[in-house]
Amino acid sequence: MPAPSTPSPSSVPSPRASSVPPARGPGEGTVGVATALLDSYRPGADSRFLASPTRTLLAHGARHRVPHGTGGLGERAAEAIAAARDAGVARPVVVGAVPFRADEPAALVVPEAVRWAPPLRQDPLIALPGPEPAGAADWRVSPVPDTGTYEKAVGEAVARLERGELRKVVLARTLELRSARGAEPDVPAMLQRLARRDPGGYTFALPTGPGRTLLGASPELLVSRRGRHVVANPLAGSAPRSADVAEDVRAAARLLESAKDLHEHAVVVDAVRARLAPSCAELSVPARPTLVRTATMWHLSTTVTGTLRDDAGPGPSSLDLALALHPTPAVCGTPTDDARAAIGELEPFERGFFTGMVGWADEHGDGEWVVTLRCAEAEESTLRLFAGAGVVAASRPEAETAETAAKFRTFLDAVGAERGALTGEEGQQ
Repeated sequence: MPAPSTPSPSSVPSPRASSVPPARGPGEGTVGVATALLDSYRPGADSRFLASPTRTLLAHGARHRVPHGTGGLGERAAEAIAAARDAGVARPVVVGAVPFRADEPAALVVPEAVRWAPPLRQDPLIALPGPEPAGAADWRVSPVPDTGTYEKAVGEAVARLERGELRKVVLARTLELRSARGAEPDVPAMLQRLARRDPGGYTFALPTGPGRTLLGASPELLVSRRGRHVVANPLAGSAPRSADVAEDVRAAARLLESAKDLHEHAVVVDAVRARLAPSCAELSVPARPTLVRTATMWHLSTTVTGTLRDDAGPGPSSLDLALALHPTPAVCGTPTDDARAAIGELEPFERGFFTGMVGWADEHGDGEWVVTLRCAEAEESTLRLFAGAGVVAASRPEAETAETAAKFRTFLDAVGAERGALTGEEGQQ
């Protein structure tokens, strides 16, 4: 079995001179710098937090908002950056979230100010435990759809796959957590627990509308750009982690040999290759996936690297590249239009920003965008959790239900909700 691996910032070339301060190396004044930004985050329209394996970002205010309308989103974001620069904003960046559906408004702004720090995992203080969220034992949990309905939807999707209508479709479900006392979710404490549990991942919290906050800890880099260097890290094919070390290793080994999961992964990698190729003079795609792990899941992973074409002009920005990739088969399916239509028929809720993307881009086009996974949306006294599973012809409904239940664990742990809090069929998983 190949040794499990996780993406390492040391394997990625350092950023060129740009508007974004480069992340410092280990030992370069990192004690308390990144965690100070994490501690400073407060929910609301003024604050946006993003952490990645390369840097930590805390943005305040909104000098310019990227409007919803005609024309490309990348072009509208570039215009907002230019307007902020002309208005005197030093080193402007665009920060925020893009929804799953392209016809819905994005939540992108050019902040008034941005503070940068090295990665969270380079800060020794990240090892300290996070606070217990207020009201952690006070949640009423409702699955949407219920387990039986979700498994029927998976069965219908498998039937369509067997008829050749689709190659893959991703079906999601939600858990709606409501405070029995009407208290608002303790977003800062949840963000702390998410970041401290997987400090090498992609953690975020930002507003997506009046009174709504999107927060999560995604394992998946959609795309990054630094100068002319491009990296994408598609994940597809998953297995739950185990507290038993021996069983955890066996689960990883089974995933690496699973024909069903390898097929699901190959579909995604092929799509990423096809969508990046027109922009790249060179593109490197490993022949076989490796593994990445989070606190709760194993994932099949392929790191795709490329060099942008040396044509006249700056080339596509990181946001342009992300929009070209979005949505990948890892969150939608393939063929894309048919999979999106099936999702609309089989999922009894609107995804909103779930399986969209969050990230940043600077005035030179550099930036990072991650797939919006392992996330929830907080609004008033409600917290809505999301999880999905890739369905292919070999899928079994009960296995996909178990996969989504395992993915919910990331956020249930952050919320402080015990597994026993899930009643009925959910509580029996």
